[in-house]
Amino acid sequence: MITWKIILEYDGGRYGGWQEQANARTVQGVLRQAAEQFLTVPVDIQGSGRTDAGVHALAQVAHLRANPRHPPHPAELLAALNSNLPADVAVLSVERAAPRFHARHDALSRSYRYQISTRKSAFAKRYVWWIRQPLDIPAMAQAARSLIGRHDFVCFRAPDPSRPAESTIVVVEAASVELEQHLIVFRIEASHFLWRMVRRLAGTLVKLGLGEITPQDFERLLNARPDPSLDVASWTAPASGLFLESVRYPAPRR
Repeated sequence: MITWKIILEYDGGRYGGWQEQANARTVQGVLRQAAEQFLTVPVDIQGSGRTDAGVHALAQVAHLRANPRHPPHPAELLAALNSNLPADVAVLSVERAAPRFHARHDALSRSYRYQISTRKSAFAKRYVWWIRQPLDIPAMAQAARSLIGRHDFVCFRAPDPSRPAESTIVVVEAASVELEQHLIVFRIEASHFLWRMVRRLAGTLVKLGLGEITPQDFERLLNARPDPSLDVASWTAPASGLFLESVRYPAPRR
C-alpha cells in the first residue's frame, strides 16, 4: 500500500462540501473518481478537514492510499489527476508520504480566511461577502484578537449530528482582521473548528463592525454565555467568502 500526500485547491461553489455524501457532488468524491480512473484500483482518500457546501480551499491537504500494480511517479499522478478532475478542482502538489501519514489526524492546525468586500465587484462576487455599509475595522480587529487562546465556542457552533458529543473547547492560535485594499480579511488558525464556527464568528464580527452589537455582547458570547437577544445562528456569514487557507503539520524528522 502506497500513501501520497496531496495538496489541492478548489472553488466550492458547485459542491456540497468536501466530504462524500450519497446525494451530493463533493470534492472528495470527484477526487476519488479521478484517482480510481487513473490507478484502476480502489483508493482511500481522507482530507485534513471538512469544508461546508460552497466553501473554497486554497490548500486543502489529503492523503491518498492505494495499491496499484505499477505505482506512478508523483509527477505522473499529479498530471493524471488534473487531467481527470473538473476545472474547478486543481491538484497543486503530490508527494510520497510515510505509510501511516493521515491528513486529518497528523495536522497540527488549520487556517481559514474570510473575505468581506467593501465595494461591489464585477469579478469576485462568488468569493466575498459584500457589505454595503461602513464597518468599524479597528473594533472588529480588537474583537478578533480576543479570540486567541482557549475558549468555549458553544455560542458559535451549529449542532453537528455526526458528532453529538464533540467538545466545544477550541484553542485558537492566531486571529486577526486586516484591510487588504478593498477587502476586510478575517483570518483564524486553530487545531480544529466546530461546524460553521468560522462563518458564525465572521457574521458576529460584521454585526460588531456595523455597531449592531457591542464589544460587551461579543465578550459575553466568547465567554459561552448565550443570550436570546443575540441570535448568532441568523448571523452566519455566507459560505462564498470562506477559504481553507492552509494546514500545518509537524516538521519532517531529519
